This record gives sequence, C-alpha cells and structure tokens, in this order.
Amino acid sequence: MEAKFQTFLILLGVLAGTALVARRTEIAPAILLLLVGIVLAFVPGMPSLELPPELVLLVVLPPLIYSASVAMSWREFKANLRPIILLSVGCVIFTAFMVAAATHYLIGLPWDIGFLLGAIVAPPDVVAPLAIARKLGMPRRILVVLEGEGLANDATALILYRFALAAITTGLFSLPKATGTFLVIVAGEIAFGMAVGWLSLRARRRARDPQVEITLSLITPYLAYWIPEHFGGSGVIATVACGLYMSWNGPLLISAATRLQGIFFWDLIIYLIEGLLFLLTGFQMRSLFERSKSFPLHDILTATVLVAVIVIVARFLWVFPGTYLPRWISRGMREKDPLPSWRAVFVVAFTGVRGAVSLAAALALPLTLPSGDAFPYRDLILFVAFGVIFVTLVGLGLGLPAVVRWLGLAQDGRNEHIAEHEQEIAARREALNAALKSLDDITDDRELSDEVVKLLRSRHEIRFNQLPDALDPDRHDASATGTALTRELIASERKFIHTLLRDGKITDETRRRIERDLDLEEASLSNREYRRIPL
Repeated sequence: MEAKFQTFLILLGVLAGTALVARRTEIAPAILLLLVGIVLAFVPGMPSLELPPELVLLVVLPPLIYSASVAMSWREFKANLRPIILLSVGCVIFTAFMVAAATHYLIGLPWDIGFLLGAIVAPPDVVAPLAIARKLGMPRRILVVLEGEGLANDATALILYRFALAAITTGLFSLPKATGTFLVIVAGEIAFGMAVGWLSLRARRRARDPQVEITLSLITPYLAYWIPEHFGGSGVIATVACGLYMSWNGPLLISAATRLQGIFFWDLIIYLIEGLLFLLTGFQMRSLFERSKSFPLHDILTATVLVAVIVIVARFLWVFPGTYLPRWISRGMREKDPLPSWRAVFVVAFTGVRGAVSLAAALALPLTLPSGDAFPYRDLILFVAFGVIFVTLVGLGLGLPAVVRWLGLAQDGRNEHIAEHEQEIAARREALNAALKSLDDITDDRELSDEVVKLLRSRHEIRFNQLPDALDPDRHDASATGTALTRELIASERKFIHTLLRDGKITDETRRRIERDLDLEEASLSNREYRRIPL
C-alpha cells in the first residue's frame, strides 16, 4: 500500500511538472503527458501500471462528461445540434464502416472484427484539441461544435462497440433491430438524464449547505451514467442530458457560496482526472511492447498506419460533404445558416484526435469467447488502438496550431472576442441599471433611511464606473493600470493584517474573514480584467 501511494505521489508530481512545461512550451498538456507516460513506463524500477478499463468507463468518464455538459451552453448546443449530430453520430458510424472495409479488404480481418475495431477508434477525444483551440482564440462556433461532438460521440461509439461485441460472441446481428435499439436507448437516456438533473437540483436546493451540495453534484453524474449503463445503454447520453439540464436550470437555484466552492472543486477534479488519464495511457506502452513480441512488427505497423490514415481521411470525407451538401440542396437551410468558410470546416475535420476512451474500450475486450476460445485478434486491436491514439494525438495535436495560423482563423476569433467583450460590457451596464431601478422601486415601497439608500446607490455607481466604455487601447491601459494598483493596495492590506495578527491585536478567525473578503475582491479583479486583444 505504501509503495502504491508513493507511486501516486510521483504521478501527481509529474502531472504538476508537465503542466508547467506545457505552459512554457505552449504544447497541449495531454500530448506531453502521453509522451512522459511512455518514457516513464520504461524507466528501470518503475512499476508497471495497468489502466483498468472499468476505471475509465465507469469511474472517470461520468464526471468528465458531466462537467463538460454543465459548462456547455444549452442555447449554443441547440443552435448547433445539426452539425453536432452529424459528427457525433454520422461521422462515428461512417468511420467505423470505413475502418471495417479497409481492414477487411487490405489486411484480411473479418468484417465483425473490423467493425469492432472501427467502433473503438471512431470517437475523437476533444480534451487536447479544445485546449489548443481555446488558447489560439478560435471562433466560438468551432469550439461549440467540437465540444458538443465530444460530449455525444462516445455514446455512439460505445453502443456500436456493444453491438459488434455481441455479434462476435453470439454470432447474431440484425441491422433493423440494432437501429431500433439505438433509438430507444437515445430517447430513454435523454428522459432519464433530465429526470436525474431535476432530482439533483431539488435535493441540492433543500440541502442549502455548500459541502452537501457539492457532494450531491459529485454523485449526480454517476447516478445518470451507471443506471442506463447497467441496463445495456451507454450512460453517456443520459449524463450529457443531465449536465445540459443543470446548465440551463441551475444558475437561479444554486447558491453563490456553492457555486464559488464548486467551481474550484470541479476544476481541480477534472484537472487531476484528465492529467492522470493521459499519463496512464502512456504507461500502457510498456505492457503493449511486451505483448508485441509475439506479433510480427511489420503486421502491427501496417495495421496501425492503415487504421490511422483511414480515421483521419474518413473524417475529411464526412465533414466537407456533410457541411455543404445539405445547404446546396436546401435553399431554406442555406438562408437560415449560410455556407461556412472552408477554413472553419477544414479545422473541424483536422481535429480528429483519439483519446483514452478508445484504449479503455480495447482493454475491456474479453480474453475468451463463450466457447472458451481466445478472443480473435484481441492483442492486435490493442496495438492498433494505442497506435492510433499516439499518431493522432501527437501528430494532429502538434500540427493544429500551425494549421490554425495558416488558415488565419485566429484573427476571426479575435474579432469575435472583441464583439463578445463589448456585449459583456453592455450586459453588465444594463444589469446595473436594472438593479438601480429595483432600488428605486424598493425605496418607494419601503421606509428606508437616506443613509441606507445612499450606501446602496454608491455601491452600484462604483461598479458602474469601473466598466470601460469600450475596448479601445487607451481605455484598456487605464483599466490595466488601475487593476495593477488595486492589487498592490490589496497586498498592502494583507501585510498589515498579518502584522496585526503577529502583534496579537486580532485573532486568526478575524484574519481569515478579512482575507476571504480580500480574496474575493482580487478574484473579482481577475474576472473583470479585459485583456488587450491584438488586432
């Protein structure tokens, strides 16, 4: 137990160190963690760390999906539902069939094995590309489409995976029956996920305690995921529906204290889960290397390169026709949603990075068939899944910044960012005006002293005056200078409070309360800070 805990501490240290290196090199942490995991796996004396598939599919996946769903805007998800479905359902199925056909005709795999392999490597992982895309300031709609695809594509792939696995183990498969089952699973999980979200919000509202509410928020994704998964569904769709329901209905029902503490809690949880997941994925290279000795190296490389090329090409073959053909055919769709730039379509097609879910699905394959025979091609599927993850994550992930710069999408993102910040300034101003109007109404209805009214009005006027008129450079410089000076003044307050504590003039409890106010004020400065946007 002590050795395992020491290994865990080493992994945490590696995770923190890699994050610092990633920040300086501007490489996505997921890419570095995968590479570091591969290197550490072969360090003498380092214990072999297996990645249990149940850990990924039952323990890790629910909070990742739920957190991303809560962060997703339901309005933006709904507005982009057509491209999200085309990618998360259509592209996954198309890719699985392409892999099955290519591996059957070019390297002789049976159709059912090829389709199983296709279902495993079909769903892209969005952690690394989204981190890169956000850092590069890409247009908002691209981010929404990629994030929405990442929420739902695992569900499609896992359902296909179960159909293919059942066909191999039982020898029975019916396309009409499978299609009907798929639709029933989708409809049932959406309803169940929304019900779990409704129940969670009511329970958290009654709790009225941040610690209890955060605990309930941690239970919620597992409740939404495990029950459908237990009855033969994917669990992913229910978790996505639950998260989107919480995102839309939660803001007015969750207290400020719970929200502030919950943001920190979930940010830390997701940071640790994602980091350790990619690190442990790299560690699997050691066991795969040992198994590869029983396979001809040429066969492994041929299958890996073939499948990697197919999954990349298949995405391009699907994304471009899926984007333009409906608009060329339907005039109404063309008027409602004009043709997007080929540059935006290209970058969506380029971000076909595979992740740990593909490896977990491959690791979850049974060792034997019900007949007692060894599961056919199991080790080859493992090698190919890991190889596709490595090729797409490292190759496409490292190439994405260059592609974005070549396409000039960063400038589009900056222009969009400027417009978004101007809308934010206007929204803040209108909200303050609405609050002042409410103050006038309250003053008319209640007997309030002039001193109280003056104090409340002064608070809102101070906040109103802190808003910049626009995002022009001169105003930005003045705002930045004022923010920097405010931070210096807060630091002076902290030092003085610490001096009072050392001199015994205040208690530790008093110091903590004052520090909390200063922390909130400093956090508010960071939240209101408007960065200069290069033009």
